[in-house]
Amino acid sequence: MKTLIETLVRDALAALPAELRPSDITQVAATVERTRDAAHGDFACNVAMQLAKAAKRKPRDLAQAIVSALPPNELVSRVEIAGPGFINFFLSPASHHAALGRVLDEGTNYGRSSMGGGERVIVEFVSANPTGPLHVGHGRHAAFGATLANLLDAAGYSVHREYYINDAGRQMDILAASVWLRYLECFGEQFPFPSNGYRGDYLHPIANKLVERAGRSLVRPAADVFRDLPPDAPAGDKDAYIDAVIARAKTLLGEAGFRQAFDLALDDILADIREDLEEFGVRYDCWFSERSLSTDGAIDRALEKLRANDVVYEKEGAQWFRATDFGDEKDRVVVRENGLKTYFASDIAYHLQKRERGFERLVDVLGADHHGYVARVRAGLVAMGEPGDSLEVRLVQFVTLYRGGEKVQMSTRSGEFITLRELRREVGNDAARFFYVMRSNDQHLDFDLQLATSKSNENPVYYIQYAHARVCSVFRQAREKGIVPDEARGRAALARLGESHEQALLATLSRYPEIVEAAALQRAPHMLVHYLRELANDFHTYYNAHQFLVDDAELRDARLLLVRGLRQVIRNGLGLLGVSAPEAM
Repeated sequence: MKTLIETLVRDALAALPAELRPSDITQVAATVERTRDAAHGDFACNVAMQLAKAAKRKPRDLAQAIVSALPPNELVSRVEIAGPGFINFFLSPASHHAALGRVLDEGTNYGRSSMGGGERVIVEFVSANPTGPLHVGHGRHAAFGATLANLLDAAGYSVHREYYINDAGRQMDILAASVWLRYLECFGEQFPFPSNGYRGDYLHPIANKLVERAGRSLVRPAADVFRDLPPDAPAGDKDAYIDAVIARAKTLLGEAGFRQAFDLALDDILADIREDLEEFGVRYDCWFSERSLSTDGAIDRALEKLRANDVVYEKEGAQWFRATDFGDEKDRVVVRENGLKTYFASDIAYHLQKRERGFERLVDVLGADHHGYVARVRAGLVAMGEPGDSLEVRLVQFVTLYRGGEKVQMSTRSGEFITLRELRREVGNDAARFFYVMRSNDQHLDFDLQLATSKSNENPVYYIQYAHARVCSVFRQAREKGIVPDEARGRAALARLGESHEQALLATLSRYPEIVEAAALQRAPHMLVHYLRELANDFHTYYNAHQFLVDDAELRDARLLLVRGLRQVIRNGLGLLGVSAPEAM
């Protein structure tokens, strides 16, 4: 309906006398919004106030001219001018009947639009280092990123979902060394485990696999491993110590031996991450390897672009990017004094590569602690000749678990933490996907485990799914009673849906396409969550107040069409959230 009102306003502007009409109607943003107060109609437009100065007219006078030029439409019952020049539109009951007809006709496509115009968008999300299982924080990234991608797809964008595998660099070396040390323990070697190593129990099965594959070929005496290393924390520097352990491991094992531990750890943990996300209903079009940026020359190409644009300089043997010239807080090293490229060089090369693959908008879903990341990568893109506004970063805040009002300890000093898989086993995929996107991504999330597993109206996902199941039960009862709804008769009788509960439900159903578009544009899946809760509430209120399988065949069939439409919208909305729509509960 919003699109209809916008079209009527543009047609009215085009019909205005030349002295009142903007020179280019297509450039006029006829902003149409839902009103907050039903007394002001269903939609309001402020176009008269926008154009009054250019037209040299008072806003209310211009609004009157626009209203007079509006084409008649049976879906609009009346139009009023309010305040300084708002144009308020009151929809007719027929408009809601038309919206219900669209739901029934379009089915699973209801709510989808071409708003995005096929713009190519790459959504990169989760991208956790493959150094351990996904934890509950990663789960929020997964749910938000997957739902955002679904919304963008529904709104007409061409969406590509990608996971960036950080399979190069220091953290992976720490993982490989940690697995190798656990492997040595399997052969009776004893030593204090490095304080900055990976210490979780998940490493033991990987170490056991290394035993199976390598036998004793990678065993080296602990005395040789730790001889003459700098002190570990707390007496020494834990970072310097683990780096020394890594260097010693590479020396003792050689490149091939160290790579054997490295690749086994990477493959095992990455397989676990893939399986975890697949079970969570999160799927990707591409799993992109960081290592490939080196092997295919992407990092070198990016650095050459920077050098060609004269934004790289040398200092103390390292090469620096003049990031401050492009809005960053400080310049960034791209090549260290030892000749190794930095993480930052990889990051900007990766984003350049995204642009080279033809993506017009780059959406990164990152943790809240990455807020400083945005300016530096955007600076790199601009310096390489790419539009800075092509990069869009959505930061996801932290998750706190509660059970019965008590905060749940998320991790321990031993390296154990609550994994996404453990959370899913406790509350189920549906509750996890739903609860993760209930709040805006930039707000901290308190995840109530007890509420998520409760079968009560206080549990929002249960409340919405129950509305869907209730509708299904109505149709089962109809079949049991031998009632065969006549759709044509029901459509002809939609005008009989005059009860206040029916009018409210019809109005809410008609808003669904607008909600999908707004949630996509604002990158706000929680808007869809709130809408579905409102829709479910409208239905439960209606269900408790009225009978559907009444003797009056026309009224019965009209009501069955209404609840069938509601069932379709709930199913569509839950589908975008990655949540199932059960037929019985």
